[in-house]
Amino acid sequence: MQGFLSRDGMPPADLLRAARDEVRGYDVELVEDQVVDAAAGFTLQLAGGATIDARHVLLATGAIDELPEVEGVQERWGRDFLHCPYCHGWEVRDQALGVLGTGQGSVEYAHLIRQWSDDVVFFTHALAVTVDERAGLVARGVDVVDGRVARLVVEDDRLHAVQLADGRTISRAAVFIRPALRTHAGGLTAALGCETLADGLVRAEAEGRTSVPGVWAAGNASNPRAQVITAAGEGSAVAIAINTELVKHEIHAALQHTAA
Repeated sequence: MQGFLSRDGMPPADLLRAARDEVRGYDVELVEDQVVDAAAGFTLQLAGGATIDARHVLLATGAIDELPEVEGVQERWGRDFLHCPYCHGWEVRDQALGVLGTGQGSVEYAHLIRQWSDDVVFFTHALAVTVDERAGLVARGVDVVDGRVARLVVEDDRLHAVQLADGRTISRAAVFIRPALRTHAGGLTAALGCETLADGLVRAEAEGRTSVPGVWAAGNASNPRAQVITAAGEGSAVAIAINTELVKHEIHAALQHTAA
């Protein structure tokens, strides 16, 4: 929850629980079920067997981080194997930090992490670093270590070092990665016919409109960079846009009724 004004460091589950309690105070019905299919119209099929009909659908399903196959990363995820310099940089400032190269944007991450410490190592791992990228890293005092990373070495429930496949170990207190995101809404996106981006996230305009009229998206379902506070803001903006569409529909229906 870092970066959420007034809720910094709050466990995400606590925010979710408080939000649901707050929503119930506005006579909103929360359905404890999962949407497993959807059809144009929109009819939503729930895992429990029931269906829900809606005029508009907002995909706010978030996304999941895809982590590399390196021993220890799953266990240390969110603790000292981290994903966001803006969410976690302050907490590990001035320590021995590392960045794991896995794909596009990894070098950029190393430069961001360099703002938080003078001791940063970039592990190329699976990434082919260009001459210019290497020169930029070295110029800013980032050590570049070539070779595949085999595992994270943990001692006393804390990250101790990064071990490479050739046996080398390099002491680090925390390691960052720019993970790939995979949307939770993949099946629903296909069922509804929404256009997607190359990474599978939903393509949406600034106010959340997707390629299918009546289907909207907010947060990590469409925006890979949305932190919790960003996703909340997008949700608010999309809600207003949806309500505007509902009002337009009511005006149209009223005019038709008057004409009749």
